[in-house]
Amino acid sequence: MNTAQLKRFCGRFRGAVRRLYDPPSNVLMYSVGGKSFAYFKTSEPERWRFSIRVTSEQFVALTDVPGIKPARYRGRYGWITIVNVERMPAAYLKELVTASYERALNSLTKVRRAKIV
Repeated sequence: MNTAQLKRFCGRFRGAVRRLYDPPSNVLMYSVGGKSFAYFKTSEPERWRFSIRVTSEQFVALTDVPGIKPARYRGRYGWITIVNVERMPAAYLKELVTASYERALNSLTKVRRAKIV
């Protein structure tokens, strides 16, 4: 899965909002109900690195994999950064993104979640 395909996949979730933040942030953020679930870095030298939120267990296991590291500034909150998405198995990457989306969606209040689903 390449970056363009992954961006389309992130945008297909119900209620997903895509927002581009200009400098100094330089990120393309995907969120649902105001809660972020994925983002891409848009500036060099980290251009198109992809970050998602994972469970504590996944965080420990995945940060030992070459090419995956704790997300800058968000690593302590269970976010990982995938340096090159093309090297990740597409099915597993989709599974991780879906779980991140569902985690963000489930953190919303019942009223907000009902408006989305």
